[in-house]
Amino acid sequence: MEIIKEKQTPKKSLKRSLIVFIGNIIGIYLISILGLGVEISHSGDILLLVLFIGLVNAILWPILTRIAMPFLVLTFGVGTLILNGLLLQIFAPMFGIEIKGAALILAPLGMAAVTTILSSLITIEDDSSYYRAVLNDAEKKRKSDVKNYPGVIIVEIDGLAYEVLREAVDRGEMPTMKKMIESNDYNLRMWETDLSSQTGASQAGILHGNNEGIVAFRWIEKSNGNQMMQCSGITKVPELEQRISNGDGLLVDNGASRSNLFSGDTDNVIFTFSKIMDFGKLYNKAWYSVFSNPSNFARIVALFLADIVREIWSQFTHSVKNVRPRIRRGIMYIPTRAATNVFMREINTSTLIGDMMVGDVDVAYSTYLGYDEIAHHSGVRDSDAWIALREMDKQIKHLTDANKYSPRDYQFVIQSDHGQTNGATFTQRYGQTFEDFVKSLLPDDMTMFAKMTSNDDHFVGDYTPFSRKNKKIEKEKKEAQELSDSEVIVLASGNLAMIYLTQWSKRLTYEELNSYFPELIPGIVNNEYVGFILVKSQKHGDLAIGKNGTYYLDSDKIEGENPLEGFGDNIARHLKRTSSFEHTPDILVNSFYDEEADEVCAFEELVGSHGGAGGDQSKPFILYPSSWKVSDDDIIGAENIYKLIKENLAELKK
Repeated sequence: MEIIKEKQTPKKSLKRSLIVFIGNIIGIYLISILGLGVEISHSGDILLLVLFIGLVNAILWPILTRIAMPFLVLTFGVGTLILNGLLLQIFAPMFGIEIKGAALILAPLGMAAVTTILSSLITIEDDSSYYRAVLNDAEKKRKSDVKNYPGVIIVEIDGLAYEVLREAVDRGEMPTMKKMIESNDYNLRMWETDLSSQTGASQAGILHGNNEGIVAFRWIEKSNGNQMMQCSGITKVPELEQRISNGDGLLVDNGASRSNLFSGDTDNVIFTFSKIMDFGKLYNKAWYSVFSNPSNFARIVALFLADIVREIWSQFTHSVKNVRPRIRRGIMYIPTRAATNVFMREINTSTLIGDMMVGDVDVAYSTYLGYDEIAHHSGVRDSDAWIALREMDKQIKHLTDANKYSPRDYQFVIQSDHGQTNGATFTQRYGQTFEDFVKSLLPDDMTMFAKMTSNDDHFVGDYTPFSRKNKKIEKEKKEAQELSDSEVIVLASGNLAMIYLTQWSKRLTYEELNSYFPELIPGIVNNEYVGFILVKSQKHGDLAIGKNGTYYLDSDKIEGENPLEGFGDNIARHLKRTSSFEHTPDILVNSFYDEEADEVCAFEELVGSHGGAGGDQSKPFILYPSSWKVSDDDIIGAENIYKLIKENLAELKK
């Protein structure tokens, strides 16, 4: 993991080539015997066809992919399967083999699937042929001489807490990370998120140095016609980036954004949500690294399908074993998990390797979503989560191995944006949804709008080739109308909930809330699954109120028991900052935190959650080069991660 002083040339691997050759033969034969569209006269003909196709691919594939690149990108890689199948269909008859119907897709997919399985069984992790193909193309793209200072690749493992990382390393799940941590080349630190411990707030702080005003995953803006702003949505995120950006983002100086919420002020983007409406930015030359090998995308699809099978099996075993806490994951979650855990993961790694091989990008930032998605639905330390981290570690190895061949040295930063904390949900514990509980404390005739999900920040659906964006915009408009007609709005962000009384255009004070709705605050505070609430008093300023005590945040005085006990040394500081935001809710509610069980209860239906305070959700990590200049002071707030990285990027260029 040290800086590579002498670069190497990717070599051909006879063992790897043999496995690919055998895998391709078996793959075609299996499709044939299953009657899926491959007809053969003699088994030996498959051997000759595979040899010939290998030769054709070596000559034609680089040319074909360059010509067809827009089509391959538009179809998000599915076009490579079609291209592979067409080559087979054209040349197979020369060897007495017919490729018909579904075999156009299934034949290349079967070849890649068998090769992947064989490689795993024989524990081959040699990707030198892949590196060689990407490097050959990169040399043609290189515009100038190789830069004499190192670039930086920043890998974000979404949702991985510091303590869970340490546990994964101790379990042997992440050997590459273990090697980095134990070397003298890297330092590992825990840092602390802001109160809103979720991707939107953290990435705004990290990529733009500004997360001011981001109350939670979503919030209501009373002064803006009760508009709902959120860290998701094809119109909301671009607007949010405009608010937080001053033009000096982390990636503004020759940077690249890969699968992030915000762009960091670069136009070199792939799967970056704030630029989603700009179709012109979808096409990026970095995509070539995904399609540089004729079997690479088919391998990704095979891994995607394998993850679907793994999730189906996981749902079955969790049910049989009666794993608790457990939520209903449903059918739609199955492909969503595979998309975040496999498809996005593989695209990220491939495009980052492409960036490294060209060597022009000074800093690239990429978010890997798989662990966070799985921890939400299976649990922070579930066997599914450990498998996801094991596969994530392989991605880090692929990236660090690429440094051997890249023309320029790259340093690595591995970090997370927040953690997660486990626990049964409020609904599971209390037997009633939080919004229904709040409604029971208000007059019966008050109209309510509630949105109690925050896991759609993974935005996979918006990246499908035929995504119906117009429908999404219409849905947002309809939702806006419902919001304007509601007198009370309840929102959730993990174990953080927000209550807005929208008949008033300003934030109601503690005294006004008690006057208008005398049952509301006592009812919420005395619920056994609520830890504390945050309100603003006209007389005393910001108050954190618990069952048996009140924390006067302005004067730092406590009356009765400290309601913030167990929520961290800096929780009062975080609450004061959040309370200063323009759109802080009338009542902000944080669930209880059980230190002994290390559990919170989310107000949405998720096993592992984040968004508020309590446990590891606010304790992510950062692993950075030991040569960097970093203060020993505690790192508190995502904006300080921006400063840390930005300052050291500048130092590298000196």
